[in-house]
Amino acid sequence: MKTTFLNITFTFFSFSLLFSQTILSADGPGNTYEDITSVLAPGYNAVEVPDCSHTDFGRHIDEVFDTELDTNVFRFIAHQTPDNDRCQNFDRQRVEIKTYASSPDHLKATEGETVAYTWKFKLPNDFQVSSSFTHIHQIKAVGGPYESIPMITLTLRKSSPDRIELRYTATNNQNTIETANLDLLRGHWVQVTETITFGNEGSYSIDINQVSNGASILSYSNDTMDTWQDGANFARPKWGIYRSLNQINDLQDEIVRFADFSIEEFGPLTVEDLETKAEAITLVPNPAKHTVTFKNAKADDYDAIILYNSSGETIPTDNQLKRYRLDVSDLSTGLYYIAFIKSKRTVKVLKCLVK
Repeated sequence: MKTTFLNITFTFFSFSLLFSQTILSADGPGNTYEDITSVLAPGYNAVEVPDCSHTDFGRHIDEVFDTELDTNVFRFIAHQTPDNDRCQNFDRQRVEIKTYASSPDHLKATEGETVAYTWKFKLPNDFQVSSSFTHIHQIKAVGGPYESIPMITLTLRKSSPDRIELRYTATNNQNTIETANLDLLRGHWVQVTETITFGNEGSYSIDINQVSNGASILSYSNDTMDTWQDGANFARPKWGIYRSLNQINDLQDEIVRFADFSIEEFGPLTVEDLETKAEAITLVPNPAKHTVTFKNAKADDYDAIILYNSSGETIPTDNQLKRYRLDVSDLSTGLYYIAFIKSKRTVKVLKCLVK
């Protein structure tokens, strides 16, 4: 009997959810669909495969030992024919895993959250692509008018030379924003690190590096990117092989290996963050009754501030904040924390006592 070590979830609580990481790793042959689902959507089904098109083959995702990584990995198998899209669409084929509505909340990104997605994958040396789409990863919205088109897509495409494309849209008109030569991926294990702050004024970054030597294959970063499709309930990731059959003669049977999927959510500040002492900026007066001033603050010290109460909840400051001064006259008596944000990172946190 296989022992399952797939579902590793760390959750730490202080004021509210602070940090949560879920890891999906292969642990050897057998029960692959069940193991994937036990992590990504316990009690439901997180696997989309064309098993119905030829049941004699068996499952289109399995697990094998990989000598290069020295660990078990997932194999995603797509046949040129007769595979299709779950016996629902016959102009394309899909072998994917996902999070979705039935997944736990910590695997569904909501507006304002920052999520890091990491994973490894390896294309065969002779991996073939057509001029139509061959998606291997997507970030999709659920709900709203734009959920039919992914916000973020990594797709492989026939070109001169063949390439991997990073494609993006905040609405319904997806465009390619970065590319790399596909030969840099063929035959190599690569690691992908993708970090998204979800919001209309969000941020996005992705790095794809070779595992063996750390060489960069594709890198993109944008600190002022609309990463929330309006009307969405949540956003979710997908991984696998999802390809068009419009140019079927360009395609062949393929096996893509994947390993070590991780979804890591970052929430409000930790207790350690809240106790950080500023080296230069101080608050005067403190305690304060009407207005608190940021003494020794410089224009380039911070981009924004966030005010927290003693429970770790954010307090709006839209009309109270004036450059180096914060109006606290409407706040209830008690302890508050003022976090100074620079380049979307917390650089200083000060205690403020309101009397």
